[in-house]
Amino acid sequence: VQLVESGGGVVQAGGSLRLSCVASGRPFTIDTMGWFRQAPGKEREFVARISWTFDNTYYTDSVKGRFTISRDNSKNTVYLQMNSLKPEDTAVYSCAAGRLVTGGITWDYWGQGTQVTVSS
Repeated sequence: VQLVESGGGVVQAGGSLRLSCVASGRPFTIDTMGWFRQAPGKEREFVARISWTFDNTYYTDSVKGRFTISRDNSKNTVYLQMNSLKPEDTAVYSCAAGRLVTGGITWDYWGQGTQVTVSS
């Protein structure tokens, strides 16, 4: 599976960006897509996830109400619409493909990431 992100950039606080992640060669075992981010000097953190089959979405608390994850199955693409961006959203954003397993999700594949910088 190859994951390619795009859509990052520099935006002022309060602005918006939409990230895209195209998944090629997705095996049928991959049922969940997610977005993660890593800021300088910090550990990678979960941002949002969505199922390829169902409409369930999950978000980390700090982005609820501002970010929206969605997918287009016909294009094998997952999006992350980010509104009301804050300087603390600055990070490298990566998408991941995973499987539901007992007790959680195993993230099997990762993209290279795209930089998002929010200026104050």
